[in-house]
Amino acid sequence: MNGADALITTLADNGVTACFANPGTSEMQFVSALDREPRMRPVLCLFEGVATGAADGYGRMTGTPACTLLHLGPGYSNGAANLHNARRAFTPIINVVGDHATYHKEYDAPLNSDIASLAAPNSIAVLTARTADEVGPMATDAIMMSYGPPGGSVCLILPADAAWNETTVVGGQAHRDGKSGIPPGAVEEVAEAVRAAKKPVFLLGSGSCDEASLAAAGRLAAGGYRILIDTFTSRQSRGAGRFAPDKMLYFGEMALADLEGVDLMVLVETVEPVAFFAYPDRPSLLVPEGCRTLCLAGRNESGLEAMAAVADALGLTAPAVMTQLEQPAAPAGRLDPYSIGAAIARHMPDNAVISDDAVTAGLPIYLSTKTARPHEWLSLTGGAIGQGIPVAIGAAVACPERKVLCLSGDGAAMYTNQGLWTIAREQLDVTVVVFANHSYRILGIELGRTGAGNPGPAAKTLLDLGNPRIDWVSLASGLGIPAERCSTAEEFDAAMAKAMATKGPCFIEAAL
Repeated sequence: MNGADALITTLADNGVTACFANPGTSEMQFVSALDREPRMRPVLCLFEGVATGAADGYGRMTGTPACTLLHLGPGYSNGAANLHNARRAFTPIINVVGDHATYHKEYDAPLNSDIASLAAPNSIAVLTARTADEVGPMATDAIMMSYGPPGGSVCLILPADAAWNETTVVGGQAHRDGKSGIPPGAVEEVAEAVRAAKKPVFLLGSGSCDEASLAAAGRLAAGGYRILIDTFTSRQSRGAGRFAPDKMLYFGEMALADLEGVDLMVLVETVEPVAFFAYPDRPSLLVPEGCRTLCLAGRNESGLEAMAAVADALGLTAPAVMTQLEQPAAPAGRLDPYSIGAAIARHMPDNAVISDDAVTAGLPIYLSTKTARPHEWLSLTGGAIGQGIPVAIGAAVACPERKVLCLSGDGAAMYTNQGLWTIAREQLDVTVVVFANHSYRILGIELGRTGAGNPGPAAKTLLDLGNPRIDWVSLASGLGIPAERCSTAEEFDAAMAKAMATKGPCFIEAAL
């Protein structure tokens, strides 16, 4: 047994059984060791950003880490954008990054870099194994750290000689700490403040958007208190049979208008909301003037337990009002995000998973599916587009029995279109919908909002994706996925019905 064997065995012993990989020379010992550990499923990704995003999707759906296999500093850097999103989603991930042999580092070979410094911004810990004997125990430590709470990415740097040298040491079982209980006095303080407030609101973060936590929040809503969730959450349970809270609006001025008159904001596994960007003469903090904020539960504490306790303290006995299944009529005519949302709501099966990287098309579909069959919604937590296809890959590997639907803008999909090849290769049950408006439409909106003025000829060249037009059907077909283009609501409704009834990869270009 060598260090690579010890690493993979330790990972598998602790339930880390999916590896999203884009390896190089320094990772060949790990690649070879995969043949000796049948519990680990290797998934080849043609770009590191696909591998890291897939690990994010896997972790969001299972609550346990997958591992990535990345090639030195440049490989990690290629995957950093989706690790930024994963950091904002608090997703447990083990990033195994190969490095030069310890004795080779001093020669500063062309691929040499400071991997630890590159990994630090998106990692809750960066560990480096110096010997083969350190690898297994270090893997156990990495898994425990990744769990949190809240969870996060741990980078485990594996020098080539630590991987190929012999060892007899395998890591042990990783202990998982649960969320902390309610801080002393927090429930009483919040209950008293809520009673005294004229217009209180509860704001929930990602950790409190599962079905059980939303049901606890629904008890508060049944008592007349408004519930909001963060604009972008790692995973939200939605649809029939679930409590449906409102979402914090994206644009700051709209969010503040929606919060007008609120004098108390109770934070549950989140922090004070801020605008996504700064704009001239507009506030950064999205808390109304004169509004008090109180933290009921931090991200390492149980929002579920805390909200249930507050409901008890307030004497609220009525259960949450759950969403009822309502199917929209068949859409007709123009193809737009609302008719697309109607088609998805009509045909999406029970317990589907939606990976949302739809940018400007996303909110109408989110609203249209509020009363659809029960499903999970995975949002773009960190704002780095290119997440949709990779997260869908990870969700499908994690939950092969569930239909996965990826919603992606065309600009976003071009960041990680290599993921289509992985979907085809692994025959994943993923339907990818790309909204082809052939522009960075959101940037056209933001250009005006930032006060930069109307785009002239030079500016328009940086917002336009239509010269040349991307042939999405040809691209997807060339990467191995059956694909079609829809330009009317009727065509899209028929394509969605077929895709949802057929197991396996599917691609739909929505020509907007």
